[in-house]
Amino acid sequence: MKTGMEKRRGARRGFTLLELLVVIAIIGLLAAYVGPRYFAQLGKSATTTAKAQIDALSKAVDTYRLDTGHFPTTEQGLNALMVAPASLAKWNGPYLSKAVPADPWGRPYVYQSPGAGGRDYDVLSYGKDGVPGGTGEDADLSN
Repeated sequence: MKTGMEKRRGARRGFTLLELLVVIAIIGLLAAYVGPRYFAQLGKSATTTAKAQIDALSKAVDTYRLDTGHFPTTEQGLNALMVAPASLAKWNGPYLSKAVPADPWGRPYVYQSPGAGGRDYDVLSYGKDGVPGGTGEDADLSN
């Protein structure tokens, strides 16, 4: 025969509504604290990826120039790194191991020759918003 104490222990099998609400509140507070920090890091990683890709594309453009004696024209664009332009005998590519990548936001990189500010060329990404100008994740990135 069970004693009174044993009957009470056996009857309690789950959590009370109050205990569940406390746990849900704690999880909500943690998500509110960690969530913004996590998504801020995602934006930083996209920007870091774009900078690394622009650097790799710039090195490929420089190698193209060493081989051919000139930079690709704006019309030829970055595709000149993968496919030899017509009537170009000194092309020794492809200068990239894979196809020209899109920026981390899914848009093609912009190539301009000559570049702004007296540079020989520019390789650009217009950032998350895809529009020239901006700040933070929307800022333009270039070589």
